[in-house]
Amino acid sequence: MKARFPTKKIYVGDVAVGGDAPISVQSMTFSDTHNVAETVAQINRLHFAGADIVRVAVPKIEDAKALKEIKAQVSLPIVADIHFDYRLALEAAKWVDCIRFNPGNIGEKNRIKEIVKACQARNLPIRVGVNAGSLEKEFEDRYGPTPEGMVASAEYNIKFLEDLGFTDIKVSLKASDVERTVAAYRMLRPKNNYPFHLGVTEAGTLFHATIKSAIGIGTLLLDGIGDTIRVSITGELEEEIKVGKAIIKDAGRSKEGLNIISCPTCGRIEADLVSAVAEVEKRTAHIKTPMDVSVMGCVVNAIGEAKHADVAIAYGKGVGLVMVKGEVVARLPEEALVDRFVAEVERFAEQNS
Repeated sequence: MKARFPTKKIYVGDVAVGGDAPISVQSMTFSDTHNVAETVAQINRLHFAGADIVRVAVPKIEDAKALKEIKAQVSLPIVADIHFDYRLALEAAKWVDCIRFNPGNIGEKNRIKEIVKACQARNLPIRVGVNAGSLEKEFEDRYGPTPEGMVASAEYNIKFLEDLGFTDIKVSLKASDVERTVAAYRMLRPKNNYPFHLGVTEAGTLFHATIKSAIGIGTLLLDGIGDTIRVSITGELEEEIKVGKAIIKDAGRSKEGLNIISCPTCGRIEADLVSAVAEVEKRTAHIKTPMDVSVMGCVVNAIGEAKHADVAIAYGKGVGLVMVKGEVVARLPEEALVDRFVAEVERFAEQNS
């Protein structure tokens, strides 16, 4: 795994993005933003799911005006998502913590100048959100919806902001497929030090979005690229946060919580391993201390994995072992193993927190 690319640290509200800050996880509400009660409810759902930042759509002036009341009722930093009408950004900038605009549809550069002025007045960052499906005409005509076109658009708009004296910038380069997304981020990364927002856009349902995002975002994280992410799922809000945090952890960029190692199902398993792992996952979800735990269903896999895990179950036929750092601490009937295992995990977390 490569070291993280050194980037400028900016702040979205009180959340640092870039530099040495942890990689943050974002999502986006799907309510009509002017429906204050529903939008607040969705933002609070994301807060309790563990989101760091939330983005809201602002397609109408009533949505922009509603942000004042919404902001007063929530604690998560809010990014206003602006397309087509720059005046929406001017109103939203009075209340939110960041403005995202799509250079492919915001229109004349004088409009971006006005957005910059509004953001400078409140020290707000701007996300330059380039999408392969909506490039400016000049880049679409020259390159098509390609990584080269995405990067050309991003570079042009970054320089435009810099020429206005604005450098609190983060950048996204999203396509609906993994290959173009990864290629664009890799191409742009050496050319500036602004933080990158990663994501594969329009990724589909939970199954497909999880796979596309794990490949795309995970590949870039392993390359040392990425400072904040969003997993785009057609589905429940909480799933975006759950999958995003898992990608960051399994890419080695976060050490928070348990790394659960468990057998694939096979004919050697001597216990109801599926139920046991599900119970372990549920009962240890609250633990933030980093640790490796192992739940193994037969002696073949258990010998090595249990020895190297912080806490482990090694199932046998009707009985099994609970081990801590390779040492057996209990030999118990199958039905008692998970309770003792969870107790040992909680003890280990308390001792190592």
